[in-house]
Amino acid sequence: MSEACKSCSSAGTCTTTPDKCSQKPEITEAQKVNHINKVIAVMSGKGGVGKSSVTGMLAVSLRRQGYKVGILDADITGPSIPKIFGLTGNAEGSKTGLIAPLSRDGVKIMSLNLLLENEDDPVIWRGPMIAQLINQFWKDVIWGDLDYLLIDLPPGTGDVPITVFQSLPVNGTVIVTSPQALANMVVRKAVKMAKKYEPPVYGLIENMAYVQCPDCQKQIEIFGKPKGQAEAQRNAIPYLGALPIDPVLTALSDDGKLEDYQSEAFDKIVQRLAEEIVKNSDKNLLQ
Repeated sequence: MSEACKSCSSAGTCTTTPDKCSQKPEITEAQKVNHINKVIAVMSGKGGVGKSSVTGMLAVSLRRQGYKVGILDADITGPSIPKIFGLTGNAEGSKTGLIAPLSRDGVKIMSLNLLLENEDDPVIWRGPMIAQLINQFWKDVIWGDLDYLLIDLPPGTGDVPITVFQSLPVNGTVIVTSPQALANMVVRKAVKMAKKYEPPVYGLIENMAYVQCPDCQKQIEIFGKPKGQAEAQRNAIPYLGALPIDPVLTALSDDGKLEDYQSEAFDKIVQRLAEEIVKNSDKNLLQ
């Protein structure tokens, strides 16, 4: 899909080829001031693997390295990004568009929970309404200048991932899984879906791979032997690394203080991710 098609209001449903289309792409006032270098979708096949925490920490690590970062919380019916960053209240708007609130350390965030009267109000919407909101988050939110916009997708391969891949200019995808055989079986579905679209899969992150004993520092594999590297090889995608179950991360996330968390493992994963982004950018230049 061309960049012009992705900004069109009929993106994802139109069957007209770009060369025969007479409709000019709709550019909103917010899009006129937005300059986003890379859009990265973070997805998992199965829920409960810590995808939102991984998305948040990827953003935190990138921000610490000096990049301008935003998170589009596309998990519309189960948003958790504002909570782990400690954001409350409603996002404000202007004549140009909706203003993405800043986290304490400067990560721009937009989520439906920042538009609800009460954060625990349920969102009982069907697919078309959810898809429309995702497009609004892209077109009507003032993101400004960003090096990276991370999209936290809901689990599975349903309406939201389809909308994101068909309607937004996604540059690449990061897959999150955990050691359980069930999670790895389902993650293959997510990988196969991602590969059906143009953006490359930057790599796989295995979350909850082990617990580190605070006394002896031994790594205890409570969900069984980690399978992330083998699963990445099986799916012919890069392996970005493994992350532990860390009670400190859980406590800080519950308190809305994710940005206080320090993790050498996350920083190494971000470094590998950056290398994959460069590799794929170089490939695009050569094509």
